[in-house]
This record gives sequence, C-alpha cells and structure tokens, in this order.
Amino acid sequence: MARFIIAPHMRLHEWVAEEKGYFTAEGLDYEFRDQLTAPDGTRHDHLGDRVGAYQTFERGRTCDVSSACHWTVNIAAAAGHGLLYPDAYSVAPCGIFVPPESNIRRPEDLAGVPISVGYQSGSHYSTIEALDLFLKPEDIKLSFADGLLFGRMERLIDRKVPAVNVFSGPYYFLKQLGFRKIVDTSFMMAAMVDEKADMADVKRYFRALRRAQTDIDLHTHRYTHYYQREFPQRFRDEMDTRLFGPGERIVFEPYTSDIYHDTQKWVIKRGIFPEGNPAVRPYDASIATQAAE
Repeated sequence: MARFIIAPHMRLHEWVAEEKGYFTAEGLDYEFRDQLTAPDGTRHDHLGDRVGAYQTFERGRTCDVSSACHWTVNIAAAAGHGLLYPDAYSVAPCGIFVPPESNIRRPEDLAGVPISVGYQSGSHYSTIEALDLFLKPEDIKLSFADGLLFGRMERLIDRKVPAVNVFSGPYYFLKQLGFRKIVDTSFMMAAMVDEKADMADVKRYFRALRRAQTDIDLHTHRYTHYYQREFPQRFRDEMDTRLFGPGERIVFEPYTSDIYHDTQKWVIKRGIFPEGNPAVRPYDASIATQAAE
C-alpha cells in the first residue's frame, strides 16, 4: 500500500500529531510533502502573477489530503479537482497589515491602496469579504503580483508594498514586529482529499488531528515553536514564538450542502472567476462521501 501523503499548511496540527505519535498510533503510514514550493525551491513565495491556491488544485496536488481556504476548496471540488472533506473545517486568524509608520489607520483609509493577496486564495476572498463592510467594490484594490503568504509578508517587512493580508504564523510575526492590523479578515479553511485516496487513511489522519487540536487547546505555547518549520530561514532567529497564538483551529462540524451552495453564490456574484462559474458538480459528487463515521 502506498504511503499517505500529507501537505502541511502553515498550521501546528500536523507537527503536533507527529511529535505525539498520533499518526502512527492510528496506523497511518505517512509522509509530509510541500505543495507550494516554486520550481526554483522558493517556499510559499512567488509562483507567478494570478497563480494561487486554486491553480495548485487545478494543476493537481501530489498528496492525499491538503488544505486551503474553503472558497477555493469548494470551487475546485465542484470543478472536479478533488473531493471536499465534509466532516470538519477550520478557522484561521487573518488580517490586513500595514507598517507601523503608515498613515493608514482605519479600513476606510485602504480605499485605492494596493493590498497584496494571493490570487483566488484565502487572502483574496477574505479581503473582499471584510472590506465589503467599509468600502465600495470599486475602491477595493488588490495586488496579485507580490507572492504567496511568505513572499508578501517579506515584501511588507522590506517596505516594498503598502499593505498585505496574511494568516497563521505571518499574522503573529507581523504583530511581534509592531506592524499594525487594520482589519480582521479571519476565514474558514477546508480540506481537499484526492479522489484516489484511501478513505480509511483519511479517517485515521483526521482522528490524529483531532487529538492534536486538544493538545493545542490545552497547552498552546508548548507547540508554537513549530511555526518556525515553515518560515523562510531569514526570519527564524528573529521569531519569538512565545508571543504567537494557536492559529488555525479545526472545527469538527459538517461542511453542509447549504454552506457549499451559499459559498459558490458569493464567489460568483463577486466575479472572482472572470471566466465564469467553474462549478459543474453537485454537492454529493464533490464531497468525500465515505469520510463520515
């Protein structure tokens, strides 16, 4: 039987489950594989303008299970690029940050300001959703040219961009460095399962993550040092992970048909896929139906 391939996604759970032996205890023969590395070896940086999480699913991720924002996983599964895991989702703390010396202090001050986000990724959708409450659609200006999560964080630190939307470890690191959060953009994540994955292994994987979630809830700061594992080497010595929080939290509740359809309506209404609606499969055909116990 082939090894179960896991793609960590800038969160603590997989590292805690490995440390505690939960994957092995569940009988999972596994390995980690980075899915967001550029051809030149750059980690979570620049994969090209208008290339983001959705495009990595479109091209085909070489793993059994991975994560992204629920908007992308939803649309990708509906388009036939994998199966959405329906028995859990997660919520990631996220925000739009500016340098401490910036004159931007309120969400309204972001009108016309380029905000660096990942194309058709969580930062893209969540920026629109959060700023809908403050700005007219034509005043929300997004930049897709500044890299994925760590790439755009680095460009903000180097003062090459005026504002970025980041989540997870970069969210806490920018706070540590004194960067100013202008608006919270926290959002829902979902898991994508390869259509050929062994569903018994998928169940083992999520049982291990559930145990890891309890550990993180009980003793968060025993595990925040794991954020360093996925950070660029440049910043690791500067990180004080004692200041970091738990990050993404897995919620073991269903991703329902109502959520599935409401999400697609929101995405299409906002024109995030200019080519039209990629969704061609109904809910029952887009989810990992054998995932539920």
